[in-house]
Amino acid sequence: MLREINDVEALHYCSEDEGDFFDRKAFEIKPAGLQKIVVAFANSDGGDVLVGITDEKHEPDPLRRWVGRDSREAYNQHLEALVSLNPTVDFKYVFLKRQMMSLTYVLKITVSKGLQVHETSDKIVYVRKGAQSLSVKGAAKLMELAYAKGVMSAEDREIEIARIDSIEKSPALADYLDQLPITNKDPLDFLLQEHLVNSDTWVPKVSSILLFSENPSSVISSQCAIRIVRYDTKKDELDRDALTADNFSIEAPLYLQIKKAAEKIKEMLSKCFAWTPAGYQSISFPEETLWEILVNSVIHRDYSISDNVLVSVYNNRIEVKSPGRLPGLVTVDNILDNRASRNPKLVRLLSKYSSMPNRDLGEGMNTAFQRMRDFGLIDPVIKQADNYVIVTLHYRSNKNPENLVLDFIDAHDSINNAQLRDLTGVLSSEQATTVFAAMRDKGLIRKFDDSTGTKARWIK
Repeated sequence: MLREINDVEALHYCSEDEGDFFDRKAFEIKPAGLQKIVVAFANSDGGDVLVGITDEKHEPDPLRRWVGRDSREAYNQHLEALVSLNPTVDFKYVFLKRQMMSLTYVLKITVSKGLQVHETSDKIVYVRKGAQSLSVKGAAKLMELAYAKGVMSAEDREIEIARIDSIEKSPALADYLDQLPITNKDPLDFLLQEHLVNSDTWVPKVSSILLFSENPSSVISSQCAIRIVRYDTKKDELDRDALTADNFSIEAPLYLQIKKAAEKIKEMLSKCFAWTPAGYQSISFPEETLWEILVNSVIHRDYSISDNVLVSVYNNRIEVKSPGRLPGLVTVDNILDNRASRNPKLVRLLSKYSSMPNRDLGEGMNTAFQRMRDFGLIDPVIKQADNYVIVTLHYRSNKNPENLVLDFIDAHDSINNAQLRDLTGVLSSEQATTVFAAMRDKGLIRKFDDSTGTKARWIK
């Protein structure tokens, strides 16, 4: 495939900083070196690598770094090196040619996030960290990568110290079986049928402990609770001085853990005040959005990582930090379209509750986004940082500032700088003043009195 590009796009490729998702190499890169980069992208979140662009150390003029080859066949060795990888890496390629130049081709390779743990021909596994492709060494690190990609799931790990009778006789299992529309409600039969215990040794698996143990963390010997904290601030930076006494750790079987955490979050939100379209009051988020985000943080997290789900409640937002990267082929960009479950057993069994926490199986994130829009708030913000997925719900209107000002004045007669900042959740004092000035110049609003700066009140 061939695509002609202009000098603006060529300059971008020749000068773009290398990082987590982008790399470029001179044509002379050895096939093994290219494999290393491509495997690293596949084991991470994908990326682009261009072959035929020399390094800035050798050529200070960005456009003169474009040093491809006169024939596309010259790149056969590079492509053959990638095709020979096993497991196969999902990649696409295109030859780029600058307009108004002689036939000088550069190879652009786009690598997709892999579903498996990939390795080079010499059996080395790499991951992408910034502008580096780093090798993964040691069984523990390789297993960690397998868990992160969803190839393996900690839910099937057996826990030798766990006792089958404590699971068999647990109230959580009794309640679960009682609401199932099945005839045989014998606990042992159920545990065996659902492969929640080893049928030969009767050793319980992580999944059975998470679902039915009174305190899973005490049995698994790793943190698997939901911790909820509240900060009395709206600042983006973490402010330890703003940490309140509202600090709770929810330890319980997963279903109860989710329910109790949802109740505690609502309780904390009642203490978070801001100006809203209805006046100065406690902020709130759509219940379904809170529920879906919380459920996802628990059922799709990586239980091989010893850490709790952390919910941080601020005066203008909620951050939910879940251990583990997005599983399978799911990325931050395609999360509303792609589906992958790191813990399919937990997902399936929790869905069998009569009031199942994952009631919109496979559509939870879509529901979360839609409810925020219906509520008049901006979409949830999802990002990955190290080995965590962080979802942030901002109490920020999805209306433009001018409409917010006019609607607020209609409801409350006037508006000031602090009120507009709360309503938008993003404007600084100076930006809010600029909004008021622009609306004044349009004849939409006027000052109520002679007050100036942030103290000024505006009316229609």
